Amino acid sequence: MLNRRRITAALIGLLVLVLGGWLIQDVVGAENGAGDTGSTVPGVESGLRVEPLSALPEEARQTWELIEQDGPFPYPGKDGSVFGNREKLLPLKEPDYYHEYTVPTPGSQDRGARRLVTGESAELYYTADHYSSFVVVDPQR
Repeated sequence: MLNRRRITAALIGLLVLVLGGWLIQDVVGAENGAGDTGSTVPGVESGLRVEPLSALPEEARQTWELIEQDGPFPYPGKDGSVFGNREKLLPLKEPDYYHEYTVPTPGSQDRGARRLVTGESAELYYTADHYSSFVVVDPQR
C-alpha cells in the first residue's frame, strides 16, 4: 500500500512539474513576443504590444498578402513609399528603413487611417489611427 502511494505522489509531482514548466514557458514566450514556434517576433524590441495578424481587420491580412507577393497595390504611388517615422513611435533607423502600405477602410472615400509599416529587418507594424499609435504584428499567428 505504501509503494502505491509513493508512485501516485511521484506521478502527481511529475505532472505538476510538467504543467508548471509549460505554463512558465507560455507566459515568458508571450512577454517576449514569441509565437507558437518559440521564435521571436521581429520588432518586439520596440516595446510595443504584439498582436497576431489574425486579430487585426481582414483588410490588414489582405494587405500583408499583397506585400508578400509584391503587389499590385491599390495605391501604387503611395503603397511601398518610405515611411518617415516623424512621430518617432517606431525605433529610430536610417531615413529609408520603413515603408508604408494602405490597409483599406470600408466606406472610406480616401485611403483612410489604417496602415501596415514594414522594416528592413522583417518588422511589421500596424496603425489604425494614422501613426498616432502602433502595434507589432506577428504575421505567423
